Amino acid sequence: MALFTRYVPCLPTWSRSVQVVGYRLQSSHLQEKRSVEQEEEFRVLNLKQNKNQRVARRKAPRPEVPPPRSQQMATDQDWGAVWPGPRSFNPSAVPLPIRQGYVTKRNQMSPGKFANAELMKIPNFLHLTPPVIKRQCEALKQFCTPWPKGLETEEKMRSHFPLTVITSDYCHALPTIRNPLSRIVTVQLGLSALQMDRHAKDKFLRLVGERYDPETDVLTIVTDRCPLKRQNYDYAIYLLTALYHESNTVEPWEESKSEADMEYYDFERNCSKRNAEATLNWGRKEGDEGWKPVPTEYANSVTRLFNDGENEYNLAKYKEQSLALLGLSAPQ
Repeated sequence: MALFTRYVPCLPTWSRSVQVVGYRLQSSHLQEKRSVEQEEEFRVLNLKQNKNQRVARRKAPRPEVPPPRSQQMATDQDWGAVWPGPRSFNPSAVPLPIRQGYVTKRNQMSPGKFANAELMKIPNFLHLTPPVIKRQCEALKQFCTPWPKGLETEEKMRSHFPLTVITSDYCHALPTIRNPLSRIVTVQLGLSALQMDRHAKDKFLRLVGERYDPETDVLTIVTDRCPLKRQNYDYAIYLLTALYHESNTVEPWEESKSEADMEYYDFERNCSKRNAEATLNWGRKEGDEGWKPVPTEYANSVTRLFNDGENEYNLAKYKEQSLALLGLSAPQ
């Protein structure tokens, strides 16, 4: 409240009076404060509505919901424009009767696509339809190079590229960007791709141990000691190189080994070869006319029997080749 005085002169000269006029001013800040108090006034939540409120609520106009987009889609539309990339499932944009969910009652259908949270959980591949994949491949052809000649089949590729390196990458949510399992490197190599003689191959197999599979002729080396994938790859290549050169190295003590010190049975250095030659060439010497060498099948059967051990197959082959060496027929 503020009071102001104003002097008003009068016409008669014999008297002068003072008129006091009062003005009441209201601050704009006070108005804003009152409006805020009205807005922040506590409103009572009325859970039990009366009859008039319920009737008014029923008669209130409801907004019109447009029909789903899937009902207006054309059959020859461009699906790549409707679903261009990976995203969550949208039932109004998929013109397919998709169902997903668990059924609790017998003869009950799975929940539909509308208001179905199960369809939103799983990843979908609706953006990778065959026409879209074909279009993307056509766009990527300009960045591709022709397939090299001479690598049309798997056999040709294995002959030119015998080494196979297997690594894994992981996408995870951890404080570190490196997954501990991503450092593991697996190197596979066919042993037939290495040029080694009998001594080198036997030494190589004894060094690698159980890492070689004789059924598939594949050597597998797994490295995981180093913290990085590149370091494990270099370590695997180093191991493979060291094994190859060490197997081809012949030490002086290996050349002077006797027959009893050999790790495997060698038919060419054993007395069995001399006995077989004497049986085939009775009374003849090596170099004489009519000299017959020992058949390769017999030598292989004897070598397999000593190196692989006695089993039904090796014994049967040894019996068959021994009868053939002596010129006898198998008993009926």
